[in-house]
Amino acid sequence: MEQTNHTFPLLGDVFPDMEVQTTHGVKKLPADYKGKWLVLFSHPGDFTPVCTTEFVSFAQHNDQFKELNAELLGLSVDQVFAHIKWHEWIEDNLKVDIPFPIIADNLGSVSHKLGLLHPSKGSNTVRAVYIVDPQGMIRLIIYYPQEIGRNVDEIVRALKALQVSDEEGVATPENWPNNSLLGSRVIVPPATDTEMAQERLKNYECYDWWFCHKER
Repeated sequence: MEQTNHTFPLLGDVFPDMEVQTTHGVKKLPADYKGKWLVLFSHPGDFTPVCTTEFVSFAQHNDQFKELNAELLGLSVDQVFAHIKWHEWIEDNLKVDIPFPIIADNLGSVSHKLGLLHPSKGSNTVRAVYIVDPQGMIRLIIYYPQEIGRNVDEIVRALKALQVSDEEGVATPENWPNNSLLGSRVIVPPATDTEMAQERLKNYECYDWWFCHKER
């Protein structure tokens, strides 16, 4: 199968500057979110079942994101009036308010910049999540196929883990804070020389010098 080359931001890149139309008015990215974490998530289209379940869940988790100094921002290639009508439908029929803005990328320019359009899926955006830190740097990217809905709890967990890693200079294990080996403990960065390797064994609990952990 012929491969198509794509250029889009990667982990560690600064989120590209852009001005977008949303259901809450025009926003400048990432400037309008400076000092906050931004969770930008795309969906294939309005008035679709899987996307509707996701938007309900994001709305239900909105307070958790705000407690983590994070703002939610949706995106699809639908026009703004479709976003507004879908928002109204969810509120009227499912009794859930959508408190966050949704980008109307009907020309596809934002999606092209972020690598959200896949040739085999026509003009629909893939399910993607970008987590951008308060300095505007992309820290996490997750892609899902159209057929599989996201787990919003996992996105909250990943955001918490990023913040702990930044604040404490540690790594977090699988499924932190509920890892089967370490529970809520965090992983100490590995030693970079022989002397440090021996100090690690003295100062922390370790399976070996390269696998040390501690309580927060």
